[in-house]
Amino acid sequence: MRRPVAWVVAVVLFVEAFGVAALNWFLGVVVDRQDMSLAGLDPGMMSTSSKIGGILFGLYFGFCGLVALLVALRDRAPVGLGRILLISAAVVHGLLGAFAWGLMGWPEFLFMVVVLALIVLLLMTYDLPGAPAGTTAPPADATPGGASGSPVAPAPAAPGTP
Repeated sequence: MRRPVAWVVAVVLFVEAFGVAALNWFLGVVVDRQDMSLAGLDPGMMSTSSKIGGILFGLYFGFCGLVALLVALRDRAPVGLGRILLISAAVVHGLLGAFAWGLMGWPEFLFMVVVLALIVLLLMTYDLPGAPAGTTAPPADATPGGASGSPVAPAPAAPGTP
């Protein structure tokens, strides 16, 4: 069963990666053209650091989007480094949401919370304890014996065992 949440998360993270990189690059160009100093800092250094930060954050969100895309293509839960990347992206969006609420306003906060919720939903929908990847959990009223509730016969012992 394909779950569309992974596709949505992948697209949102790719768009966000491009947006963050482009915004930081633009801010770096603005600082470079203004040629103004902030508390004695070198404008060229501020411009360069803004561009480098934008590229690094863009790559980070791009890798997170790639993990979500692989989850969507494979229809399996993320494991290892991919899971760690998605969890860290959720934490980053929570922190950015808190800063956005205080510094920019509720629309930016709402965007960060929606992305956070999508990432958590992706992590939770593919995390079924005890179930193989790509399966759904059994209903809560299911009995081990099937629909009639009759007990399951034990498996016969292997030959040569007492």
